[in-house]
Amino acid sequence: MVREFVIMATRSMKDYAARVVRQVTKFPDFATLEGCDAVKALQTNRFADGEMEVVIDTSIRGKDVVLFTSCAHNEANIPVEAAKIEAYFAVDALKRGQASRIILFEPFVSCSRSDRTSRRSSVGLWVHFKTLVSLGARHIVTYQLQSDKSKSIVDPTMCLVDDIPALTLLKRYLCDVYIRDSKTLEQEVRPHWAFCSVDAGGEKLARDFANSFGAPLVVAHKQRDYSRMNTIESINILSAEPIEGKVLWIVDDMVDTAGSVSSLIGALVPLKPAEINIIAVHAIFSPPASQRLSQLAEQGLLRRIIVTDTVYCPYSSPEKIPGLEVVPSTELSAQIIRAIVSNRPMSNLLQPFSAETYLRSPTLFHHTEP
Repeated sequence: MVREFVIMATRSMKDYAARVVRQVTKFPDFATLEGCDAVKALQTNRFADGEMEVVIDTSIRGKDVVLFTSCAHNEANIPVEAAKIEAYFAVDALKRGQASRIILFEPFVSCSRSDRTSRRSSVGLWVHFKTLVSLGARHIVTYQLQSDKSKSIVDPTMCLVDDIPALTLLKRYLCDVYIRDSKTLEQEVRPHWAFCSVDAGGEKLARDFANSFGAPLVVAHKQRDYSRMNTIESINILSAEPIEGKVLWIVDDMVDTAGSVSSLIGALVPLKPAEINIIAVHAIFSPPASQRLSQLAEQGLLRRIIVTDTVYCPYSSPEKIPGLEVVPSTELSAQIIRAIVSNRPMSNLLQPFSAETYLRSPTLFHHTEP
């Protein structure tokens, strides 16, 4: 049974939410959903002194509300702090509008890196989640949190947290666009590809890719200078097989300033791989990321950068960054919403990915050559 629901968005994600609605209405049981109007029904008013107020222009009493929001780079060019306040105000307005359940969908949680409790500092992710829950959010959905421990911040009896592994989107994309059949997987990928972590902490992500494709793993051990932000002292490369002649895929959950991947590529080039690529979920691309990646591509040191659209970025276009490919996540977001509002299992979205199994029966996203 499908619960009555609407899809809304703060200013930071109205376009993304509208695209999700178009995907949702492709499902036969949601063909009559009038969600695009609901997306626009959440309005933000600004007062002369800079204060804001979020207003709902439609009735939501007794309905489930899926609220899309982003506090990272966004299409409305709203600063991080203002985007967070607007998200909090929106949840408050929905609660006061007597929504039955508020499902907050934040594809990229921008404060997810602020999750360390061992330092004398604020814990941004704790503040963000606790604020949302206290205001009335009862289900938070996101893609690829930086660490598994982040999900334990919220008491599951008060609010559910679904951290969907968006790396699966990228694995399917590799299969659909660059591998295509089991023969290529066996004869080209497994003997000639390798997946590389950005650092020791990212080994789990890279190993996950290596296991999914049956290819070798390369681990980069990075020594940081913690007295300065985004500073790397040295990188050691560990690999059970020679890297020379391999097609390397650097795997990460996000690319911010691209400082880590730039330093890593500098350490990998002397090992003579056939080509180096980057594959990551969240394309934050804070300056000078665009410049760094473009220079690497123009120098022939970086061939492809494959990311998703969980973060809006005006710099993320192939015209500005050579070799950039953006994988859409809106169809997957629509599937998640469908599962939640109709109480269907999401186990198929959470299962480990096997390239061999997928190539025998692909079920999601069929792309053409870029």
